[in-house]
Amino acid sequence: MKEINTNDPASILARELLSEKRADRRWKNVRFIFWFALFAYIIYHIFHFSDKPLPHHEKGKHVALVRLDGMIAPDRDLSAEALLPILEDAFEDKAAKGVIIDINSPGGTPVQAAIIHDAIMSYKKKYHKKVIIVGEDLLTSGAYYVAVAGDKIFVNPSTITGSIGVIMKGFGFVDLMKKVGIERRVYTVGADKDRLDPFLPQQPEDLKKIQQVMNEVHQHFIQAVLIGRKGKLKGDPTKLFTGDFWSGDTALRLGLVDGLGNLIDVSQAEFGTSEFKEYNGMPNIFKLLSGEINSTFDNIFYSAV
Repeated sequence: MKEINTNDPASILARELLSEKRADRRWKNVRFIFWFALFAYIIYHIFHFSDKPLPHHEKGKHVALVRLDGMIAPDRDLSAEALLPILEDAFEDKAAKGVIIDINSPGGTPVQAAIIHDAIMSYKKKYHKKVIIVGEDLLTSGAYYVAVAGDKIFVNPSTITGSIGVIMKGFGFVDLMKKVGIERRVYTVGADKDRLDPFLPQQPEDLKKIQQVMNEVHQHFIQAVLIGRKGKLKGDPTKLFTGDFWSGDTALRLGLVDGLGNLIDVSQAEFGTSEFKEYNGMPNIFKLLSGEINSTFDNIFYSAV
């Protein structure tokens, strides 16, 4: 019988390939077990969350609560499209003594803020519900625009409040293009179609146009504040509407808010109850899934820190 040489290159290569395949199979099994366990963990928590009984609310003993947390902008949780149905559900709650909107937001786009503001004003008239705004860490810019639709505004003494102004940001790459040696070619129909192009030098007429549009948007914001805070503003308008911001304490002195307090205290004082029925829309399976994944990885990677 011919003896097999286990030291020849072909045999060594075969052994290495076999070993590599076995190692790859082991890692596939480990990955499968890990992802299966993670998926099972997430599914368990989702159904555990869904199976929790909703609190019972007696008629006239609770307040409808809506939380606004984050940036007010299109395609966000606080877009007008996402938020208006939730707000209307809260206002439609016939058993609720009123509506509290708890806001923690730096603001967002003026159009989205204006739509939400106008919707709250409309719902107030339609459903005859008292609306109280409670500000948390931030109640600025577009968030304050929304807030002035409420009947009263309450904040924490340290809540950053105000910023009644308009801002537009951008970049200019003209000098960079020259240094890199790139020629930009743009073809337009309409003399002003390429206005605000970051690769072109700013022109005086462009700056004038920007200022005109921003002034108009700012005036819309100011009018909403003047109507919503009619007879309550105590500060100099030339200072109130500069886009500056203040602490909750100073905002109270300026008449931008009605008082200081947290959610529970304000609810008790304004409605005589601290029972809430919270309206945040139906749970989104993908949001819950994402939240569980983030939470799981946080626990895995940061529990030892």
